Amino acid sequence: MNGRANAWLGGALVALLFGTALLAAVWTPWDPLAVDLMNKLRPPSMAHWLGTDEYGRDVASRAMTAAATSAGVALLSVLGAVLPGVALGLLAGYFGGGLGRVLMAFNDALLAFPGILLALAVMVVLGPGRWGIVLALALAYAPTVVRVVRGAVVSLREKEYVEASRMIGNAEWVTVWRHVLPHCVGPVAVLATSMFGWVLLAESALSFLGLGVAPPAPTWGNMLAGARSYLGTAVWLGVVPGLCIALTLLGINLLGDALRDRLDPRMHAA
Repeated sequence: MNGRANAWLGGALVALLFGTALLAAVWTPWDPLAVDLMNKLRPPSMAHWLGTDEYGRDVASRAMTAAATSAGVALLSVLGAVLPGVALGLLAGYFGGGLGRVLMAFNDALLAFPGILLALAVMVVLGPGRWGIVLALALAYAPTVVRVVRGAVVSLREKEYVEASRMIGNAEWVTVWRHVLPHCVGPVAVLATSMFGWVLLAESALSFLGLGVAPPAPTWGNMLAGARSYLGTAVWLGVVPGLCIALTLLGINLLGDALRDRLDPRMHAA
């Protein structure tokens, strides 16, 4: 599949995620929290397009609401990782010195832990909840942003246009804002796209383990967790959230590859 096809397919799948999330904020076929024990474990039908779960709740409505939850958590977590990560990466890369060494030593210590493991440790302290998982995932993935931005800034700070900006008397923050930060946008955009997928998968894993958004609020992870006991008799309970996660990750990965091909100069050189 070529780069343009990747971009179109990835963009369509990601747009489907956000479109479903926005639609779920204003409309779902049924109330995703409404219990109807008379209609529990019903297979897909005209009334319930994707069947019902063990409490008679509409699976399609819950999957739509879960899309909004997962997209919101992932977006906030990525923003929470990127914004401080970019600031610290600029500080460590441009100014360097003792402060830069201390920052990078601490950052490298955090990078030694896998992101999901670090998020698990934070969630054990904070407990399950929407804002707790956002904070945990932001803390887990911010060190990656710091490392990428710092590496980009180190290669930029000795460029002729940066030296020229200093020589004409611009303040350091002006030089960083006008001449260094814009050149970091491409790598950060590619990283943030990939990170969105990592965070969404981590959120689903934490919810599956009972450390994410607390039930009865639906997420794809806790829907999968609830489906474990019924996979033999109600396979749609596991297929629907699993397929949602798989298609979303596919779209994010394809879009990330397309952005990398467009924004990474090394890809053009190849």
